[in-house]
Amino acid sequence: MAKLGIVIPAAGQGKRMGAGYNKQFLTLMGEPMLAHTVRLFEQSSYVSEIVVVGAEADVPIIVELVHHHKFDKVKICKGGVQRQDSVRAGVQALSSAIQRIVVHDGARPLLTLEDFHRFLDETEKFKAAIMAIPVKDTIKQVHETGKVIATLTRERLRAVQTPQIFDRAILAEAHYQAVSAGYYGTDDASLLEWMGYPVQVIEGSQENIKVTTPEDLWLAERILAMREARSSTRGVGCTMEYETRSTR
Repeated sequence: MAKLGIVIPAAGQGKRMGAGYNKQFLTLMGEPMLAHTVRLFEQSSYVSEIVVVGAEADVPIIVELVHHHKFDKVKICKGGVQRQDSVRAGVQALSSAIQRIVVHDGARPLLTLEDFHRFLDETEKFKAAIMAIPVKDTIKQVHETGKVIATLTRERLRAVQTPQIFDRAILAEAHYQAVSAGYYGTDDASLLEWMGYPVQVIEGSQENIKVTTPEDLWLAERILAMREARSSTRGVGCTMEYETRSTR
């Protein structure tokens, strides 16, 4: 597998969270949300480098977080005004040895190692791919006056998540062209779509939520608590099974 680098944009202000500081430093199950996100990639044997991109004022906090948790794959760089600017800075901060790049939101701390590795396996033959899930609700296109223009075909709609993976050369070219044209997309995949590159969709997980509001933070806590409970239950079951067998 090509050498893999991770770019984690974490420079957002998180205004909808209303915390008064970067939401990625909010605690989730007792530790900063960003720590959960970074740890996943630290644990993956496929990942060679991780770049966390933060706002200038947050860089010292991120440095302390990295040192505290002993993350040894991480380097930190300063982000830009928009998310796209931050990702571009993160791509440039990766070493020249990195051939494939994964972009993952710092505020998506619930991606599992299992889902990440499945994503890598299923995207190996694609130059650009994203994780996404089918939408559950009926989606309507609405005029600025509030009137419905059309009801969109739900079967063909997807809610896009991260991780998103790209061949480095293609992603770097897309960012270069976007800067030259003054174009800003809603995610990195949209830059490739704008240039005419095909982007493959891989099914994601309903639990891989982006924590944007206080309600999202509450839900993330519940998801992690349920995972811990399931893990604990499996552990008890294995122990009981072993004890039963050993007494036969």
